[in-house]
Amino acid sequence: MLFSSLTATFLAGLVGSPHCIGMCGGFASACAGRNAGVAWHAGRLSTYALLGAIAGFTGAVIPGPTWVAPAISTVAIIWFSAALAGIVPEPRVRIPGISRLATRLASSKGHAGRWLFGMATSALPCGLVYAALAIPVASGSALVGAASMVVFGLATVPALVVVTTGVRSLVLRDIRARRMLAVGVLLAGLTSIGLRQAMTPAGMAGMHEPSGSPDASVSTTDAIPPNAFSIVDPIEGASSH
Repeated sequence: MLFSSLTATFLAGLVGSPHCIGMCGGFASACAGRNAGVAWHAGRLSTYALLGAIAGFTGAVIPGPTWVAPAISTVAIIWFSAALAGIVPEPRVRIPGISRLATRLASSKGHAGRWLFGMATSALPCGLVYAALAIPVASGSALVGAASMVVFGLATVPALVVVTTGVRSLVLRDIRARRMLAVGVLLAGLTSIGLRQAMTPAGMAGMHEPSGSPDASVSTTDAIPPNAFSIVDPIEGASSH
């Protein structure tokens, strides 16, 4: 479960990196510089870890059968991937005051200020983050959710480090590129959910149960005639004649 979630969020971050360039390239440029850039990325990862923990915990407390959380996660990742592709409107989950806080922190120069700026910008509405968060929901674990979203954030770092205006313009204008990214995110998420379901007790039982196996409720001795193991006294048998 941990490996599949980490792999899926890493792939989501990797294939979605161009989208991050379009959304956060300006923030990355504003924090250019070794120390400032590290502090900003650390802030991003802190927010992603917190959101991932919340998503994983939510998946754990959803009432009902064990398939409910993966089902919700599947619907969510399909919806958010469709939003990335421009097929449906992208949902905007706005945290009150975050935009104002990010604007205020943009002018901060110290490491702590850049770290807070990274935390604030990562809480801004982003369809790619929403799609990635659907994976921790399926995991049903706050710890796995936090680790998965940290890996997601790390996968986007290289693209943001080498951010260029040309790539940013391409992602924002070319709908075909956005749809290719959306398909990649969707496949990564659904693969993770499918692997998690296969590792559940019910899934493992289905994998190991041989086809055409006899009904366990039927006892082996039921198929044996009751007198199959009876011993006939040869003397008594002879006297009957």
